[in-house]
Amino acid sequence: MNTPIVPVILCGGSGTRLWPLSREAFPKQFLRLSGKESMLQQTLQRLDGLPGLVTPLLVCNESARFIVAEQLHEIGMEHARLLLEPIRRNTAPAIASAALQAMENGDDPVLLVLPSDHVILDTHAFHHAIALARHAAEEGGLLTFGITPTGADTGYGYIRAEAAASGQVQRILEFVEKPALAQAEEYIASGDYFWNSGMFLFRASRYLEELKRFQPAVVTACRAAIAGAKSDLDFIRLDKDAYAASPDIAVDYAVMERTSHAATVTLDAGWNDIGSWKAVLDVAQKDADNNRANGDVLIQDCNDCLVHGTSRLVTAIGMRNTIIVETPDAVLVMDAAQAQQTKAMVAQLIARERPEAAMHREVFRPWGSYDSIGNGDRFQVKRITVKPGAKLSLQMHHHRAEHWIVVSGTAQITNGDKEYLLTENQSTYIPLGVVHSLANPGKLPLELIEIQSGSYLGEDDIVRFEDRYGRV
Repeated sequence: MNTPIVPVILCGGSGTRLWPLSREAFPKQFLRLSGKESMLQQTLQRLDGLPGLVTPLLVCNESARFIVAEQLHEIGMEHARLLLEPIRRNTAPAIASAALQAMENGDDPVLLVLPSDHVILDTHAFHHAIALARHAAEEGGLLTFGITPTGADTGYGYIRAEAAASGQVQRILEFVEKPALAQAEEYIASGDYFWNSGMFLFRASRYLEELKRFQPAVVTACRAAIAGAKSDLDFIRLDKDAYAASPDIAVDYAVMERTSHAATVTLDAGWNDIGSWKAVLDVAQKDADNNRANGDVLIQDCNDCLVHGTSRLVTAIGMRNTIIVETPDAVLVMDAAQAQQTKAMVAQLIARERPEAAMHREVFRPWGSYDSIGNGDRFQVKRITVKPGAKLSLQMHHHRAEHWIVVSGTAQITNGDKEYLLTENQSTYIPLGVVHSLANPGKLPLELIEIQSGSYLGEDDIVRFEDRYGRV
């Protein structure tokens, strides 16, 4: 039948089990955990060579839009469409919005729904499984990919499937939530169960039909959100009020566990959803003592350990089965057997309103990034990097003044009614309440030190007048 396939890449997860490296403002799908490319970039590159693919559609949170766009640019993918969720509403509404967007011109493509944070080592086997599932999806089936389990893992949901010849589509008999260990061991021993991968293949119209049958409020809300969507640069912004009206529900609960048309194809391709630091260690290349060291790390007499450093020397001596993750503002040390408990620790941080739960010290913006390198009573020091050709918004502050010192590159300054250039070792002062802007007119990154002083230094003390990134 050769129906076009639209890859739908879900980029909205928060990845709290990989804290402190993964945080709400920069979750795990944007991290480089298993190679030079991020997990999102690897997800897209893994599609190369699949027949019948058309332009991917990425669904991401509005706050992550520029991170996604930059990572697409890095791998030369300039024409992907980005569908922005104004509020998180789980996978069922995300996929419904993507299905409606994919059908905007009267088309009815097959959707290949992929989370953006999985590792798949055998791309050939992945492509083969999609080819096996494609015909059933074109004929109206709702397909998922059942992972051949390698052990009794309690971190995954399970699928029980009808017996079928090897390599064939199998009807799903039952979905099972993450089981206790004894139950998981029984599943593995029976040979009738697969891990639930969270990847799907189905026609856009068939998914919407089944979703309307079981969760009509989701379809109604998403139709209204698409109808009220607005194009902004390369982004499609869903209508916030309409999307917020959708129930917050996962695709498994909304459709897959309730439909009589669910089927699966076996996938044995070195799959891992990287749901914990233990999983990162499992898929990593390790030394003779089964250790993985990243960054400026020295280990001695250690076994089965992951030691990850980002900003300073990290050393470990005599450790067994231990995870150590260092970032500029937080350090995690835990028994690898307790890796699933990181989420509970993040919940404690959120309850205590600790900024480390959501934000890194280095924060990415569409124009570059800033790193808060020091702060105290009534002052804050940032290292700011502005990409070539980029410009910060024309803005002012009610409660702070700023000093800028250029470290390298050239800065184009707007300071009230004055405009001028600054180069290395030159500085300027922006008084409180003065409208100002900063741009990099050069071909190299601009780096400067910003010293803020005032009664309030929060990021919400910004009044924007002009912004090329649509943030006014």
